[in-house]
Amino acid sequence: MRIIRRFLAALHLLVGVGALAGGLAAILNPAAPMGLAAESIPGFPFDSFLIPGLILFGVIGIGNLAAAVPVFLKRRWLGYSSGVLGCALMGWIVIQCFMLGSVVALHVIFFSFGAVIACLALAALTVERLWPGTLVAAFLTSAGPREVE
Repeated sequence: MRIIRRFLAALHLLVGVGALAGGLAAILNPAAPMGLAAESIPGFPFDSFLIPGLILFGVIGIGNLAAAVPVFLKRRWLGYSSGVLGCALMGWIVIQCFMLGSVVALHVIFFSFGAVIACLALAALTVERLWPGTLVAAFLTSAGPREVE
């Protein structure tokens, strides 16, 4: 379990800090963060990058840093918050690719980070016997076969 926690902590911090930086860039300069103007993207549903920047900063950035807390505190339920944020990161990347109309290397890298976070969360929940599948299996095996009268 120690190696799972170490990888989760590193990935949450890496993704969280990166999302805070990207989100802050979009919040401070919503017209063209990092040189990308919203008008240059055909079919972009927003007039500026303010709303995506707020979501990136709040949900992905602060969310991943908050999910690192139970990892560092070695809480049994750390897999739940990690799993949710791993899936949120994958969803964010898919939506971003559709909105931008392209896929670049950073999209693939961060989607992979989200997938690894989600898989490690599942592994942590399974090791701690908190995954619903393991709970159902434990219930079914403890009930055992019953005799019919």
